[in-house]
Formats: sequence, structure tokens, C-alpha cells
Amino acid sequence: MTGYKVANGNGHSNGNGNTKGTNGTNGHSNGHKSADYTAQENPTGNGKIQCELTHEELRALRVLNEDTYPYEVIEEIADFITKGSGMRPKIGIICGSGLGSLADMIQDPKIFEYEKIPNFPVSTVEGHAGRLVVGTLEGATVMAMQGRFHFYEGYPLAKCSMPVRVMKLCGVEYLFATNAAGGINPRFAVGDIMLMHDHVNMLGFAGNSPLQGPNDPRFGPRFPALVNSYNKDLINKAIEIAKAMGIESNIHVGVYSCLGGPNYETIAELKALRMMGVDAVGMSTVHEVITARHCDMKVFAFSLITNKCATEYSDKKDDEANHDEVMAVAKNRQKACCELVSRLIREIHLASA
Repeated sequence: MTGYKVANGNGHSNGNGNTKGTNGTNGHSNGHKSADYTAQENPTGNGKIQCELTHEELRALRVLNEDTYPYEVIEEIADFITKGSGMRPKIGIICGSGLGSLADMIQDPKIFEYEKIPNFPVSTVEGHAGRLVVGTLEGATVMAMQGRFHFYEGYPLAKCSMPVRVMKLCGVEYLFATNAAGGINPRFAVGDIMLMHDHVNMLGFAGNSPLQGPNDPRFGPRFPALVNSYNKDLINKAIEIAKAMGIESNIHVGVYSCLGGPNYETIAELKALRMMGVDAVGMSTVHEVITARHCDMKVFAFSLITNKCATEYSDKKDDEANHDEVMAVAKNRQKACCELVSRLIREIHLASA
């Protein structure tokens, strides 16, 4: 029989030749004791060891078993990055799908592959490089994530937004979060940029939050307020920059909503979201913003509108959203997005100099 064995506690046979051990119950490990995945011998007698999963997949499974990250673990990750880079960044950037070129602009970069950062998850989505870049941009010290973690990858929200807390302990005061989103507002065109001034937390409506569980006051309060989650000064400054760039007609200010994914939304869901005042929809960002505000970071976020959401029933395949379209639009508009971000970072740096 081929397969893999999870040896980290009590072994339970699942009936298909694989043995799963737990450090608690139901295949989940407690705290940060990851499961130890090993290959089983092939009983054919040829002496070969076979494993159905790659090394990267096995590592992803080990990290997946860790549900929470205590302050001390976050601190260890932050120390690893600050010592390895020799810097304490002030601005953190999360690059959305197809927008990884934001990190390519960083000068004198120190690059950390996710798989080599202790206790860090790995990104499994096409268009997300899976590395952390620390360096300078427009005179400011920054750190950028080329690839984020999503709920639909199987990661709990606390793990998806864990890097934001790492940023905080590295010294970050400002979070810049970007994403690719579908435009629900009929005024939006493909390639437009929507500056986020509010959000509708659909996952939160279902009782799912990155702040679930015991609260550590070293990060923030038990009940954080989110009324002013998106920094108004940064939004206004971005609008001024857009005018100077000559892209004012492509800039909007609106409301974003995050759904769980990975499927795109139904017509009925999109109509319901529009009735709620949502302008753009995606599968990220909201839980990162909640975590950032919990630890008192200033937030600036925008959505690149990569497709127009269909709100009427049609048999046309062209009306269906797809990931290739998202990546293509992001690639075509990445220059404008990068310039907007870099100019805004310059303004922050000059104001604090």
C-alpha cells in the first residue's frame, strides 16, 4: 500500500491504507506541535519508499494543523525577519493576485521564501510568488508579501492574517493591502481602481473572525472598533496622486466585501451584495484589515477591478468570471497600481522625515 503516515500521537486507521495520528482529536494538533508526516514502505518487496504528496504539500499539511499563533511564536517569526534583513520596516504591503510586481520595485531587497520562514504557511494560488521582500521604496523601509493566504486554501482566518501581526512586531505602522476584485457597481469598468473606505464582512456574518479565541492584549483590545478602518487621510492623498497621474477617471471610492471562495459568486449573491451597498467583491483583505486595526495599524487598501460581475442571467460564457482574466487585467494595470502605491509611500516618508 502506498500513502503517508501521520505519526504524532494516537494512530487511527482510515481504512484506505493511510494511518493518521493526532496530537489531540480528529487529526488536529494542539498548539504548535505539527504532525510528522512520513512515507510508508511499499509492500511489494521492491524496497522502494513511495509517498503520494510532495515535500511542499506535506509541509503545507503540517502548518495547516496549527490553528493559532501565540504572541511568542509571532515574535519569533518577526525576530527571524528583522535579524535576517537588518531592518525594521515602517510600511507593510500585501500584494494581491497579479500585483506582485509591487514588491519587485523594492531596492536592496532581502528575500525570504515562505517555506524557509519558521512557522509560516505557504501560498498555493497561481499568481502568488510566496515570498516576503524587505527593503526600501521611495526612501521608506518596507516589507511586502508576494502572495497572501486565503480561507479557501484551507487555512483558518487567524492563519490567513497572521503575517499582519508579524508585520506589527517587525515595526510596521502602515498596512497597504491590494486585491483583485469583481466590480458589482455598474459604473466600474475593468481596469479601474477602487479605494476601499469600508467593507461588509460576510465571513463575519457567519461567525468567522481572525480574532476568535482568547484575546492577547499585547496585540489589541478584546472588542476593537472598525468604524474608521480605512485611513481617510491616505484615501484623500491617493485621490490627489491619481489626479496628478492623470487617472482620476479610473479611480473610485467604494465598499468591498470578502466571500469565502474559491468559487465565484452566483447572480443572486451578487444582486444581494449590491442591495447591501457593496461595490466590489473578492476573497481576501477584510480579515487582514481587521487584524491590522486590532493592533492599531493605519490601513490603506484598494481593489483592482479585474472583471465586471454579471448581475443578469445569461447563457453567454463570456459573462463568467475566470482566473486567467483576473491575471491578465492585473498584468496590464500593474504599472499604474505600482506608481500609485510608490507615490503614496513617498508622501508618508516625506511627512515623517
